[in-house]
Amino acid sequence: MGSNAFFSSILYFFLLATLVSSAPFLSDDIFESGASTGRALLQAKKACGVEFENKNYTVLTSQCKGPQYPPKVCCEAFKQFACPFSNEVNDMTTDCATVMFSYINIYGKYPPGLFANQCKEGNQGLDCSQVTPTNTSSNTIHVAAPPHFFSLATISAFLGFLFHLF
Repeated sequence: MGSNAFFSSILYFFLLATLVSSAPFLSDDIFESGASTGRALLQAKKACGVEFENKNYTVLTSQCKGPQYPPKVCCEAFKQFACPFSNEVNDMTTDCATVMFSYINIYGKYPPGLFANQCKEGNQGLDCSQVTPTNTSSNTIHVAAPPHFFSLATISAFLGFLFHLF
């Protein structure tokens, strides 16, 4: 009976840690190029689960216009576009941030680093909690389960196997 309580408390801990880790922010890490100076195995990133090539960029391109590119307007428009995909874009094991910025620059013809230099809000990045979603009828996405779900499932299966042995 004691091992069941122990297993349950470990499972609740991982569930709580998973819920806390999915905050509604766009991390500042998405603005980095991802180039690494050191060597590491398996540096290849997974393909993005969001089809950014088929998204509607009008919310961004209609509001954020040059040559001045007003920071307040451009950052709000950027958040309206990017915040619905914050979980995917913040996942640095995928190429979602790179792909998203490639298409933003293709459709908007923005100068390199525009959003990285203008859009700063805090230590955690851009706050998406106050962003209201735009019309998403043309923004359908095909997303797999979040990466933290797979971690939780793997750990749970391992712990279940481990406790089954004892």
